Amino acid sequence: MSGKLSEKLLLFRLRTKRDTESYAQLYDTYVDQIYRFVYFKVSTREEAEDITSEVFLKGWNYVSEKKEIKSFSGLLYRIARNCIIDLYRHKAAKPESFLEEQIEKGFEPGDHGKWFGKINSKLDSEKILLALKKLKHEYQEVVTLRYVDELEIEEIGEIIGKGNIAVRVTLHRALKKLKQILESQK
Repeated sequence: MSGKLSEKLLLFRLRTKRDTESYAQLYDTYVDQIYRFVYFKVSTREEAEDITSEVFLKGWNYVSEKKEIKSFSGLLYRIARNCIIDLYRHKAAKPESFLEEQIEKGFEPGDHGKWFGKINSKLDSEKILLALKKLKHEYQEVVTLRYVDELEIEEIGEIIGKGNIAVRVTLHRALKKLKQILESQK
């Protein structure tokens, strides 16, 4: 059964019967993606774990209210994004980010997702992380969602509240800017 069809069936069972096993299957499907998305944006594993738990709890509550859901993954990413924003508001300006933390720790390729594993050396990964950090937040977000979390344009649009064309334009501009930054570092 295809992923989206299976997801719709699980959501139907969850809404009609409040089937916890269906939600557990949805959780297993998306927990790693949501955790990675959150971890990339917060400073510690503990915060990422807490937010990930909060995302799935809020997702359960949303589905329990029997509201219409186009894409469960889109809903989870939207909730995660809002939880991260809430965390930043609460922290109120700690400048250290995930990227800085990874560089300071001695980041090793392959530690945080497939796309890092494709980078040939620690030096290359540090350059990319530093360049990504120089992008404005909106650009960082679309690049992360597209290339780290491997989401489709439609899902990204749903998460950030933009149309498909606007997402494509933002992604194009982000990649162009990232390329300029990397070339200026040579």
